[in-house]
Amino acid sequence: MLGRTMRGASWVVAWRMVTRTLGLGSTLVLVRLLAPEDFGLVALATSFAIALDVCLSIGVEDQIVRTPNPRPALYHTAFTLNLIRSIVSAAAVMVAAAPAARFFGDPRLEEVLLAIAFSAGAAGLTNVGTVDFRRHMTFDKEFKLQLLPRLLGITVTIGSAFLLRSHWALVIGIVVNRLALVLMSYAMHPYRPRLELSAWRELAGVSVWSWLLSVVCVIRDKIDSLVIGRTLSPTQVGVFAVAMEVSTLPATELVDPICRACMPGFAGALRAGSTEEVGEAYLRIVGLIALLVLPAGFGISLVAGPVVALGFGQEWLEAVPVVAVLGAAWTMTLFGNVSSALLNARAMLRTLMCIAAISAVARLPLLPFMISSYGLTGAAIATAIIVAAEHSLLVSYALRLLHLPASRLLACTLRPVVATAVMALVMWSAGIGWTAPPATAGAAALELLEGVSLGIVSYVAALGALWTLAGCPTGAEADMLGLLRRVVGRLQMGRRLAALRGS
Repeated sequence: MLGRTMRGASWVVAWRMVTRTLGLGSTLVLVRLLAPEDFGLVALATSFAIALDVCLSIGVEDQIVRTPNPRPALYHTAFTLNLIRSIVSAAAVMVAAAPAARFFGDPRLEEVLLAIAFSAGAAGLTNVGTVDFRRHMTFDKEFKLQLLPRLLGITVTIGSAFLLRSHWALVIGIVVNRLALVLMSYAMHPYRPRLELSAWRELAGVSVWSWLLSVVCVIRDKIDSLVIGRTLSPTQVGVFAVAMEVSTLPATELVDPICRACMPGFAGALRAGSTEEVGEAYLRIVGLIALLVLPAGFGISLVAGPVVALGFGQEWLEAVPVVAVLGAAWTMTLFGNVSSALLNARAMLRTLMCIAAISAVARLPLLPFMISSYGLTGAAIATAIIVAAEHSLLVSYALRLLHLPASRLLACTLRPVVATAVMALVMWSAGIGWTAPPATAGAAALELLEGVSLGIVSYVAALGALWTLAGCPTGAEADMLGLLRRVVGRLQMGRRLAALRGS
């Protein structure tokens, strides 16, 4: 069971890394072809459509995964309910298209929403049989299922951007990706759906709190874009979206996959009643993630100027302070997301939903106030404040559940925190950290290279010195060295096997 879980987790991490790499690569190309207002318009439309879609989500796939031996009627009913939900969602987006365009003051939004509504309706035809990939933990098949449509969508988007030079390139890419996913689902799984509702009672047992949590999380995550779009403009939404994508890279690509993988382990240990063992695992996981995420998050914050100038160009420089603020603030999610995985394993969904709801509600007064005072940078500051408060709440509940004092959490992260502070001080003193964006791409590349090199050297040196002074205790540093030894050992073994085959 553990081996299958770890293999599944590796595929999840691989998918996240590939998705982010493809997404970031396509963004770097598209920002050269499209204007910020194009990204803002489509980001606003997709945020609106996704929010409506999730509000109608019924979670039938999760129920199939939970069922030990699902019969064909269950699959047929799940497909039918998903199709109904997609049609209703598409209809809701179509009805709301014109009012939304008037609300945000951009008539182009109506046509974009109509196109996205079509793709939302078509998504209801997806073969529900592919849920077996998750049931049997064959995540490699799910990886292939998602990858090919993603590649096709990116290719079509970039090609359309070269030809059209408008927001329609992004819309076409979204539609193509959805349709390709539908076709791939039938190519990869033999199940063929039938319209049927005989098993609706069995599927109606989906947790209400799980559904509410999903809805509240989507509302929370989309409020920023909606408020910025209403208060400022769709163009500012695009700038904020691109800045958010860059600044949250360490958290989303390291923290989220690890948390998804460790949640089943928490659940098993909690069922066994070994709270002390879970507490130790929680602290070790937080410490290990902090070792990587803290310097990466603050590093992006420190070199926000050259990153934006080199990666996106001079017309995107308004994103620099947003990246600087959110890059540092999002490191807090390493504590909150691990805590959230623990609470989820304990089935404390009501608690998670309440915390997410508080975070969503807090955004409504704080965002407009900060935007009116500081513009887009104010939106980043407001988001940072709320994220820090939300994840502090998650940590406090986790520590209470595990009967751990806050001092234990501080002890396991103290050395990475101090080493990150040393790194920031060294880079700032050298005139590389938190500086104005360079005027040319060449200067930006040079400053970025200097900043990354100095940051890595100063952080590793500070961390190594602190660990040595502490007597090289067990903890995150020892875990990281052990992991590196295993990776190097496997690489050496692979080379030896290759050499033996060659001889």
